[in-house]
Amino acid sequence: MTCRVLLADDHAVFRSGVRALLRTQPDLECVGEAADGGEAVAEAVRLAPDLVVIDVRMPRTDGIEATEAIHAALGERTRVLVLTTYDLDEYVHRALLAGASGFMLKSSSPEELLSAMRVVARGDALIDPAVTRRLVSRFAASIEPSALPAAAPAQLDRLTDREREVLLLVADARSNAEIADLLHIGEETVKTHVSRILSKLELRDRVHVVVYAFRNGLIS
Repeated sequence: MTCRVLLADDHAVFRSGVRALLRTQPDLECVGEAADGGEAVAEAVRLAPDLVVIDVRMPRTDGIEATEAIHAALGERTRVLVLTTYDLDEYVHRALLAGASGFMLKSSSPEELLSAMRVVARGDALIDPAVTRRLVSRFAASIEPSALPAAAPAQLDRLTDREREVLLLVADARSNAEIADLLHIGEETVKTHVSRILSKLELRDRVHVVVYAFRNGLIS
């Protein structure tokens, strides 16, 4: 199944480069472009793409405000991957609160960018490894309790022992490959466990698993 991508960046050369990169991928298709945040929101609503790849800094409406508007209009139907030149916690923090599911630096390699698109498009969350651990601590400390389920003990009782193990490893910012190695199981099995954890705990993605674990005292 092809993932339909909307590119939003005020630099035409960057958009052109990413568009050319997507043309080489059979599972990724560029269906539209936007040069500012307002246009990104309008095009996202018009096209309902599977994924929006958006820059933080753009004219008029910035990428964070646009992400919030896109998430409010389209919900989980359209995932958002935020890109930036700057490794600043403030951007990552605001992007996640606005509803983004991924955050990558523009200095990432083409292979890393393509991988990030696929990860976010399939419903997982991804943060550039350079900022992951310090970000989740700040995000967990500041998020409103009402943004997460309140009945933690009852929900946790729904998890199997193996799912609890996986939850703690996800909360420790471990990748699926790392979890598979640590638990001596296959990556597909890890993905199944993560999917069940998200469903049982009514969480949106892996980032919110981390926050959930922080807020409920499972990790510190």
